Amino acid sequence: MAAALTKHDLDVLDKIKDPESGPSAPILISDALPRDPHITDPALYQRIVQKEKAVIASIQQIELQIAGLKANLASTSPIQQYQAATLSLDALVEEFPAYASARNNRAQALRRIYGDAMLLSFAKERQGTAPPPLLPDAGASQIIAASKTVLDDLDTAISLLSPRTPFAPLSPQAAKTLAQAYTQRGALYHLTAKSLASAPVSGDSPPSLRIHSLRREAQWTTLEFEENASRDFMLGGRYGNEIARQLAVSTNPTAKLCGDMVREAMRKEYAGAST
Repeated sequence: MAAALTKHDLDVLDKIKDPESGPSAPILISDALPRDPHITDPALYQRIVQKEKAVIASIQQIELQIAGLKANLASTSPIQQYQAATLSLDALVEEFPAYASARNNRAQALRRIYGDAMLLSFAKERQGTAPPPLLPDAGASQIIAASKTVLDDLDTAISLLSPRTPFAPLSPQAAKTLAQAYTQRGALYHLTAKSLASAPVSGDSPPSLRIHSLRREAQWTTLEFEENASRDFMLGGRYGNEIARQLAVSTNPTAKLCGDMVREAMRKEYAGAST
């Protein structure tokens, strides 16, 4: 009879499957901190937030128009309104470059306009379940510039809000924005990895990277996109995004490979011990 796996064996396998499940310093959240670590004047912070909320509210109304749930009473199309909202976020970022939330929201707006396959060429059929881009026929140079802005914004937002030490606390709002930035970047990396790894659509050319040469991702392999997507999802989950936390394990290529190898080795070992 084969020996049963011990609790220790199962714990080892779980840690291989999810390498971040081991002991680590918990995220410290403090309501006493400024909501943004770089905008510490409460009056100034409220003024910035009101500007940002007005832009986000306008985007929400545009989405209702796109979904057919609200009539468009404006003289411009929804995409033109979306682009105008993005310009408002541009102005906010230019005025307050250390305000991470505006960068996070600008990245999200640009993803909506150009699609989550913005890092790829020949990817019109590879959006998957993601919403289709509002500008499906945008030119390559336009998409490359937009994707660089998205990646730069997410990098900067993460850098601005990441704790300087493992025990440095964050405000709830900073943690939420940090989680969103990691999750957004992870989503871009994940879709890119899936598209690169998938077989070409019938009659279509294989997808290839279409990323600004100054970006590190321009030289990445499919595996590097997979690994960085998993890492970003893990950190997004660590800072409070539950969906990102779940995706971190399911998208970790190294963990899945190691888990399969160890499970097979242990299966053979225990099978050999059977009587």
